[in-house]
Amino acid sequence: MKIIVTSIFVQDQDKALEFYSETLGFVKKQDVPAGEFRWITLVSPDDQDGTELLIEPNVHPAAKEYQKKIFDEGIPATMFGFTDVHKEYKRLMEQGVKFTIEPTEMGEVTLAVFDDTCGNLIQIAQK
Repeated sequence: MKIIVTSIFVQDQDKALEFYSETLGFVKKQDVPAGEFRWITLVSPDDQDGTELLIEPNVHPAAKEYQKKIFDEGIPATMFGFTDVHKEYKRLMEQGVKFTIEPTEMGEVTLAVFDDTCGNLIQIAQK
């Protein structure tokens, strides 16, 4: 068994697609109509047959409430792994990404948290 798709709620699919592909560097895998919205998935450029990240519109009231509450509490919606968090932090800062937590060592893990501009906090980590 393996995870093939995981999702993250976003306030605006077009804005999220731009941020996740152009700023973060994910590769668009699927972009197909799904009613009034789209089924948009992204993958890591290093593993294009790996787990897909679905950028899902937060149109359901429960999704909006969930997204807002975890954001307000400072809880990341998901985590992405990097081989060098400090290098990625610097690269993203140069692109204007706003961090809520700078690279911080927590035992064997170094992590940082940023605002994805689409209603989520995202954690990046290095083991």
